[in-house]
Amino acid sequence: MTRLMRRRYLALRLDCEEPPERSEVSDAVWNAVLRLFGEVGASQAGLYLVKYDEKKRYAVLRCAHKALPLVRAAVASITRIGNAPVAVHVIRVSGTLKALSRKAASTS
Repeated sequence: MTRLMRRRYLALRLDCEEPPERSEVSDAVWNAVLRLFGEVGASQAGLYLVKYDEKKRYAVLRCAHKALPLVRAAVASITRIGNAPVAVHVIRVSGTLKALSRKAASTS
């Protein structure tokens, strides 16, 4: 019997002058994980950009439960997306999208 992979959802806030495109955000996160932890770490992370709002500069990222510390470290190491300087902050982490949206709404 196989067990489903447990997931975590991270709410991210991007501090930048010009909002990057969805693909640039996804590439930046993947490249940060690859740079810090290599291909093995990236394959274990199971990264997926669930949601991205350019106007609010808000993103939701999904990762594997066991890779959460790796992904948080990689996200913190992002300083540029494209050619623009950026700071990426983890606002909240949750096990479900419903709880994440509820928690993120209470902090805003």
